[in-house]
Amino acid sequence: MAARGFPYTDLKDFLAALERAGELRRVSVPVDPTLEISEIVTRTVRAGGPALLFERPTRGEMPVAINLFGTEKRMAMALGVESLDEVGARIGELIKPELPVGWSGIREGLGKVMQLKSLPPRKVKTAPCQQVVYRGDDVDLNRLPGLQVWPGDGGIFHNFGLTHTKHPETGKRNLGLYRLQQHDRNTLGMHWQIHKDSTAHHAVAERLGQRLPVAVAIGCDPVVSYAASAPLPSDIDEYLFAGFLRGERVEMVDCLTVPLQVPANAQVVLEGYLEPGERLPEGPFGDHTGFYTPVEPFPVLHVETMTMQRDPVYHSIITSKPPQEDHGLGKATERIFQPLLKMLIPDIVDYDLPAAGVFHNCAIVSIRKRYPKHAQKVMNAIWGAHLMSLTKLIVIVDEDCDVHDYNEVAFRAFGNVDYARDLLLTEGPVDHLDHSSYQQFWGGKAGVDATRKLPEEGYSRGWPEEMRMSPEVVSLVDKRWKEYEI
Repeated sequence: MAARGFPYTDLKDFLAALERAGELRRVSVPVDPTLEISEIVTRTVRAGGPALLFERPTRGEMPVAINLFGTEKRMAMALGVESLDEVGARIGELIKPELPVGWSGIREGLGKVMQLKSLPPRKVKTAPCQQVVYRGDDVDLNRLPGLQVWPGDGGIFHNFGLTHTKHPETGKRNLGLYRLQQHDRNTLGMHWQIHKDSTAHHAVAERLGQRLPVAVAIGCDPVVSYAASAPLPSDIDEYLFAGFLRGERVEMVDCLTVPLQVPANAQVVLEGYLEPGERLPEGPFGDHTGFYTPVEPFPVLHVETMTMQRDPVYHSIITSKPPQEDHGLGKATERIFQPLLKMLIPDIVDYDLPAAGVFHNCAIVSIRKRYPKHAQKVMNAIWGAHLMSLTKLIVIVDEDCDVHDYNEVAFRAFGNVDYARDLLLTEGPVDHLDHSSYQQFWGGKAGVDATRKLPEEGYSRGWPEEMRMSPEVVSLVDKRWKEYEI
């Protein structure tokens, strides 16, 4: 165990830190990974409860760790900070001298910072993740307590497998977080959405008629687990980013049977390949949208080797209608990448991605409005910013509105808008999982201008003054509050 607490050596080290902080509860009675764990975790998340370690799942051969990132406090612990804004501030300060222009400039600036200020992965020859090795016929995914989260799910899913691939021509590594449906004892369905880098790697391999090697790491240290979910540009290495967040190099080890490297301190590693042209039905799956995603054909991972630590811990996550554990991961991304978005679009003062909008359905943005139709300019800039292009609804408010105070935002959006003039409708790409779009992968989008309107925008009535109590009276009542005995 790491004596200084952070960075954590591995998942077990982080669990120990959570337990010391009173943020982990052990469940010692037998619990079924089919539906029962899901219901327990959902209730715990919605009560703001702790991380959970199910010590005796009735399926599989190892405990299940879950709800590790379900609150901002635990997410901050995972990244070794008091506040998630600290990480964004570090990135912002480092990139300022780069003065990037446009998204390509942001990408170049971030890349330089990662190279200069981060710590690249360090290769080791032996690793805890290879203490136990199963090959060939001994591979059995039923050793893992994979979850069935919802009654209509197509079976057992592994929901926190960190998937490693390499571009077949350039050798560029990608680390991604994708759900994995267990088809049988040694094959998995790879739910690779259309916008993901691993999908591009697989497409190249198929064009070349080659198998694509894949390695899946389960139960990594929390920084690596977060890095796998971060919306990084494709040419920024996730392990370089993890080194930046950790302030310490991530130890990597060569896989035993595929030409890839994985975190040396992962709990479990699956090694295998995708056969070109092979697809199997995947789904249905109760996703973070709150709805079942339909059955679709997806690539198939043939697992040839399975390695693990002695006494491993299995890590997973529950997906459902918000609020759910992924709120912590999404909030970390919102705060960490805020300086980058503000540098790309300097008009932005702050932004919020509401959990109820599952982070890509809605963005609330405050601006310092300076000219007519400034809000519409910002809307279009956001729709041109990397994965922010998937945002379906953008609400623009003035800088004096706290974007994290949804009551205040609703007050502006409900009261400051003439929907015949202040609503911008357009079309563009939407998330692979979006069920509301009439065509898969693209659909309608809206921008709501809830800012104060200017005469130059055709508003000739004179914008009214918002009511505010005088500071003197506020101060007086603060001082006398106890006297009132209310």
